Amino acid sequence: MSSPHQYHQPNAPDSPDDDSDSDSDIELHLQELAPPSAKDGSHFDGASSWDQSSPGSRIPLRNLRVSRTTGAGFQRRDQRYGDDDSEGLLQDQSGGRDSDGTFEDSAPLLDPKDRSTTKPASVDGSSPRPFSRFKLARFHSTSNNEILSQTHDVQENTVAGTSRNIIIGQYPPPRFPPNAVSNAKYTVWSFLPRTLYNEFSFFFNMYFLLVALSQLIPPLRIGYISTYVVPLVFVLSITLGKEALDDIARRRRDAEANKEEYTILRLHDPVKGSGRKGRKNRRSARPSKRIRSNTASSYPNRLDVIEEEEQSIGRNGKVSSFGIEVDELRIKSRDIKVGDVVKLGKDQRVPADLIILKCSSADSAVVVSAPSQPDANPAGIPSREVYPHQDSLESSSPEGALSESDGTGEAFLRTDQLDGETDWKLRVASPLTQSLDPSEFASLRIVAGRPSKKVNEFVGTIDYTPQQTSQLESTDQQGLQTARTLSAPLTIENTAWANTVLASNATVLAVVIYTGSQTRQAMSTSPPRSKIGLLDCEINNLTKILCALTLSLSIILVALEGFEGDEKMKWYVAITRFLILFSTIIPISLRVNLDMGKSVYAWFIEQDQGIPGTIVRTSTIPEELGRIEYLLSDKTGTLTQNEMELKKIHVGTVSYANEAMDEVSLYVRQGFTTGSATDILQSASLVTPSSSSYNASMGTGTTRTRREIGSRVRDLVLALALCHNVTPTTEEEDGHSFTSYQASSPDEIAIVRWTEQVGLRLIHRDRTKVSLQSVETSRIVVQARILDVFPFTSEGKRMGIVLQFLQGDGAESVAAEGAVEYWFYQKGADTVMSSIVAANDWLDEETANMAREGYRTLVVGRRRLSTQQYHEFAVKYKEASLSLQSRDARMVRVVKEYLEHNLELLGVTGVEDKLQKDVKPSLELLRNAGIKIWMLTGDKVETARCVAVSAKLVSRSQYIHTITKLTPDTPASSALDALSLLRSKPDSTALLIDGDSLLYFLSHHRWEFISIAVLLPGVIACRCSPTQKADIAYLIRQFTKKRVACIGDGGNDVSMIQAADVGVGIVGKEGRQASLAADFSVTSFHHLTKLLVWHGRNSYKRSAKLAQFIIHRGLIISVCQTIYSIAAHFEPNILYRDWLLVGYATVYTMAPVFSLVLDKDVDEGLANLYPELYKELTNGQSLSYRTFFIWVAVSIYQGSIIQGLSQILVGGFKEPGDVKFQQMVSVSFTVLVINELIMVACEIVRWHRIMLASLLGTMVIYIGSVPLLGDYFDLGYVWSWGFAWRVAAISAISLIPPYSVKILRRTLKPPSYRKVQGF
Repeated sequence: MSSPHQYHQPNAPDSPDDDSDSDSDIELHLQELAPPSAKDGSHFDGASSWDQSSPGSRIPLRNLRVSRTTGAGFQRRDQRYGDDDSEGLLQDQSGGRDSDGTFEDSAPLLDPKDRSTTKPASVDGSSPRPFSRFKLARFHSTSNNEILSQTHDVQENTVAGTSRNIIIGQYPPPRFPPNAVSNAKYTVWSFLPRTLYNEFSFFFNMYFLLVALSQLIPPLRIGYISTYVVPLVFVLSITLGKEALDDIARRRRDAEANKEEYTILRLHDPVKGSGRKGRKNRRSARPSKRIRSNTASSYPNRLDVIEEEEQSIGRNGKVSSFGIEVDELRIKSRDIKVGDVVKLGKDQRVPADLIILKCSSADSAVVVSAPSQPDANPAGIPSREVYPHQDSLESSSPEGALSESDGTGEAFLRTDQLDGETDWKLRVASPLTQSLDPSEFASLRIVAGRPSKKVNEFVGTIDYTPQQTSQLESTDQQGLQTARTLSAPLTIENTAWANTVLASNATVLAVVIYTGSQTRQAMSTSPPRSKIGLLDCEINNLTKILCALTLSLSIILVALEGFEGDEKMKWYVAITRFLILFSTIIPISLRVNLDMGKSVYAWFIEQDQGIPGTIVRTSTIPEELGRIEYLLSDKTGTLTQNEMELKKIHVGTVSYANEAMDEVSLYVRQGFTTGSATDILQSASLVTPSSSSYNASMGTGTTRTRREIGSRVRDLVLALALCHNVTPTTEEEDGHSFTSYQASSPDEIAIVRWTEQVGLRLIHRDRTKVSLQSVETSRIVVQARILDVFPFTSEGKRMGIVLQFLQGDGAESVAAEGAVEYWFYQKGADTVMSSIVAANDWLDEETANMAREGYRTLVVGRRRLSTQQYHEFAVKYKEASLSLQSRDARMVRVVKEYLEHNLELLGVTGVEDKLQKDVKPSLELLRNAGIKIWMLTGDKVETARCVAVSAKLVSRSQYIHTITKLTPDTPASSALDALSLLRSKPDSTALLIDGDSLLYFLSHHRWEFISIAVLLPGVIACRCSPTQKADIAYLIRQFTKKRVACIGDGGNDVSMIQAADVGVGIVGKEGRQASLAADFSVTSFHHLTKLLVWHGRNSYKRSAKLAQFIIHRGLIISVCQTIYSIAAHFEPNILYRDWLLVGYATVYTMAPVFSLVLDKDVDEGLANLYPELYKELTNGQSLSYRTFFIWVAVSIYQGSIIQGLSQILVGGFKEPGDVKFQQMVSVSFTVLVINELIMVACEIVRWHRIMLASLLGTMVIYIGSVPLLGDYFDLGYVWSWGFAWRVAAISAISLIPPYSVKILRRTLKPPSYRKVQGF
């Protein structure tokens, strides 16, 4: 039963505050809308009859907007134009049309040129005006009271802000955002500014930009300007190219989703020819710009209406009731517009936010044609599931009561991709539209609130103006049209939000109200951001240190010579030239090598056959996979399959599971076997809980204990088959018919399927009756009328139903009133049912046992009611349901008083939510790797607890501390006390918290909560909104400065995924939205372990080693330059010019150094066997300030040895260009290259053939290029023995000491990977 809509409640919530299509706030007094006299002849005086301060006395003009002419005529208005509200109607000459002919929300309703022709009315309103150009579309009434009533309804919706008006089938469609999915980071215009900003936000990119620009200044120019500009352009081109390719790939994936085709209904008026055209003809169907400007303010007059009617009569011989033709078109998702009527079928994704207009469900599995039956409700109490306001609508509907053939208008939606909840949501069409023909949809007008991110709230109205047999209706003496407009409220139950899935076997017609960025799902999703890895930030900080060292070294060298310096060169010019000379300390090739390495890692991940289907969508952060310390996971579809199965039942003295279920089937067959009948739809005898055949079916040959157990089992099975909200439907697949079940909860479907497996099938259920069939005999054995249903709520945690069982053959009423059987069945969580059922000694123990096994437990009970008891309850319940104050509390109180006490305990069920493949070992491995795991779900607290236990997210030794139901009114002391236990035992306690409590802490005690929560081994947050999930991810990142990964499979997880440092999306059953928005896409949760523990670890260690080698390569050549400058009397002259400088960083060393991306210290088996190896990386030991300064020391030693010994052993050079200088350069540069190659070889842990080929190939390339270096080397000297022994001696002195120290350190303190390898 759905609660009455908030639209009619005095404390209804305001419309959302955020609206991108805000409208004019101009308001109009209702005196302007009312006729000078009411239809009944009473005089209407604005001064005496209206209270201008009343909330219904003013209405925003936009709710009276006319967007489509229906031949309804025009209105008179009695009001002077002197007031401010009237002046607001008269604006620009354009008449309010936009460029495509659409009426915007702020369009003026009157043409200003009409002001001169308008005569003011008298004050008392007795002198009527001629027809104005003001038209009140679909707001017609025959009395002032009706106008006031409808105005008050609309005012409630718009008092907090403007709303949007939607005319179904309107052409041209109103301007709203396109209905396109977009996960792209950039647009054509924002790509270069944003990417360049991101690149130059890195210090070393900005540093090299300044160095390159300095070469434009002649005194600072050193060598060719291309030496500095080309590498920078190359680096930027590589990086921007990668970003462009990644974003193009995102756009292509978005295009695939946007190309999904849907069926829409085109409403076409054959008389006017103004119906919606096909999408291809939409542009050509519009009038020309000149015509639009001339006719923007004009409306058809009464002669036009008469002419159209005569044309219609001339063609058809009569005026059509509707005159609207309906065509079906197939269009792409991106082309859907607001106002389109979409036709949806089973398992189809909802493309935009919709209002359900009509739902035609498939026939039930078997249509039970029951004979004449007694009154379904002896007490005369209406069903509790009657749709709100349905009675009034039926009485006023132009077609009378809803036809049975139209169905109930019910449909089920799967919303787990939107809000994370596993329960299916029941959605209904408004009774006002369910009985309408689609051609009548053109007479509908919808007023909807602002776009909002609140997925569980919606306020709106729908108006219907019936098309009469004649378009000219009789009017009163003032010319007021008498066509009656019917209105109905729209609630959340009438909506279908984008990215949900139609689960029912039904056809749904729905109108689009929000598209694209204004849908609930899109507004709950944060925009994508450019993610920068922690390794990149660390390297950026190291380059700042290197720059500081370079600046200090330059100042020192100038100071040693004296700041007076040479007259030819000022001291500041000398410092700047030294800075340029030492710019190689910060190697520009660092970004190129790291970015190329990232691409290699991405290729490794995508080619791994152990994780098939994995896609790297953001190739800039693979190293982040090796630094994760917090993992935030969704539940539904991520940890679980959302497939329920009843695994165990307990009836007090015995439990049944697995093979023992065969015995349950035997009891059911014996208890529900009836006599023969010729028609399977008519049973010879119906079974009731108290029927003799039901209780005596075991016969006399069995023991009393066995008969009692059999009776208990049958009672429990019968209760489970009846106490639910499941609807059976018939479906066809490959030509075979089968029965499927629809319900709001997968738990209930699992239970009903189980009752069918043991022999009792649900064959029919609607709002009034339920029928059960024996699987063995295919005959209906149980029929009952549904008198009351009490649905499950998160607060009540239980579901109940009151039934009246039919007896005999069901064809005649019970003669004696006392023989009528009324039964109340109820099932729910053990926490609430334990106080409702009768006293027992086994319930708590058994539910605890099932909970430890990870089952979702339900306690089932029943109570028989006498006729008098039920009648008393029905009367009291009706009184409570009609109360205006504390209605819900009074209804709950009546149910507790008359029904919920001393229930007979029938048994306990254990339902298993099937986990994804290998979830348990995966979570255990991740915990051992030092990763703290949080589960964030939109599901119920009980469900999340069971899954956390069954998935081993919480170990048996850990206590689960639960915090729920904290509200803004909760005292701060109470909330902080709830955290005190966690503070005392953070290592052995897990936290379970609901969404309201989480919101309270995030709002009032943000840092107190997060400071404790991040210390816990596990946190389970329930009833989380998508925004809360993203907030938690951001808060953990902000507070801990640690790396956070988020994984999910639904649209509700997109915000969380984008807020994380690393977002992982699972390709779910219901869609790929999370996968498309994620950085990494996988097909199953257990693939995450290999992604982190193997690929993440390798990527980080390889990049760390690669970065340090590149820094070492730049440092060592800078040290050589420093030694040379000192020897040259502190002159800022270059040592290695032009090609030597460029070739050293590229051709001569790049391939061997880059081949380190293939290195690995352990194989995959050891990485999984010892997840502690991953835990080491979280401390950043592979690239830290300690390792950085070790490499700085090695570089200073080797650079000093190479350049110092080269100068000493060669000696005698005077200035650059002489022979001795060339000989010294040939020796030092050759040693420099050999030193780097041997250092790479010494750092390799596990050789790869590409590594060997790169080392040997580079050496061959260098030797082969020496004859081409005559401008830099003395070639004659190069081929002498003197050159050879000098190179060998210097190389040995520079390499042997550092390598000896490394071997000694590894021997004394071996690294972890060597320990696990047995070294």
